[in-house]
Amino acid sequence: ASAGNHAQGLAYHATRLGIPSTIVMPKNTPTVKVMQTEGHGANVILFGETFDAAYAYSRELEAEHGFTFVHPFDDPRIIAGQGTVALEMLTDVPELDTLVIPIGGGGLISGCATVAKSEGRAIEVIGVQAELYPSMYNRVHHTEMPCGGDTLAEGIAVKEPGGITSKMVEALVDDIVLVSERRLEESVSLLLQIEKTVVEGAGAAGLAALLGEPQRFKGRTVGIVLCGGNIDPRLLAYVLLRDLARSGRMARLRIRLQDRPGALYKVAQIFEQLSVNILELSHQRIFTNLPAKGLSLDVECETRDREHLDRLMTALRRADYEVSQVELA
Repeated sequence: ASAGNHAQGLAYHATRLGIPSTIVMPKNTPTVKVMQTEGHGANVILFGETFDAAYAYSRELEAEHGFTFVHPFDDPRIIAGQGTVALEMLTDVPELDTLVIPIGGGGLISGCATVAKSEGRAIEVIGVQAELYPSMYNRVHHTEMPCGGDTLAEGIAVKEPGGITSKMVEALVDDIVLVSERRLEESVSLLLQIEKTVVEGAGAAGLAALLGEPQRFKGRTVGIVLCGGNIDPRLLAYVLLRDLARSGRMARLRIRLQDRPGALYKVAQIFEQLSVNILELSHQRIFTNLPAKGLSLDVECETRDREHLDRLMTALRRADYEVSQVELA
């Protein structure tokens, strides 16, 4: 059972060794993860809406068919293998004093924390979970926050962390922070725009933690693990466009107009004067609470930055237009 990344590693090596493999994934697993896993020769079964449901079904298949079950995180050998990430990071950058690592079931952080705390190293290890799936946070802090919802970080959307990993996290991890969906989106976008690196939501969780608490990490030499780049192109496009909207480089403005000839032309002149590119227009005459002679115009536009957008809205209001911005969550 896997949310997608463990599945690909297992499928690749099983096929390389001539061993048939069956992977159970949640039904909402991104298509790119399913295709990549099948491309490595695995038989993929989609079951349930969460990793935990897929995991339960995989154990049923194990009992029914006599399969050998390879746990995605709660196995000492898997933990040891994932811990080699930290070995490589410290070999390349020995001065690291902080590791920020995503937590799903806890295998990756357990292995990395073991390395970080060995040989007398004084490295702080911070775990990161999505706010919608604070399962390890609950286990360590003895809280009961709900786990569920549509998170961008489906790769770490685990409701029940491992028994072995929970004990290791309690013993070795210094803190666990929770990050919002907005921070996850921002991190995916920044990594692509600045680092030219495609990272999925779970892989961007470490950067999201830094963005959420910059003062906490100021002056530290921080290593973050980008633990996966399996994100559907369509979803990635949505994330990038939403980030453009939040930064003020794209906007949807709702403008109240009078339904008369030339009204659209006059408002478009203001956009032209300020060099604002109009991407899409949408009129609404019927389903509106405006008078019969009024209409609502939605204008999707492209600006240089937030200041440019503010100047556009100021110009529209000075021309006596009633205008508001359609905000994102």
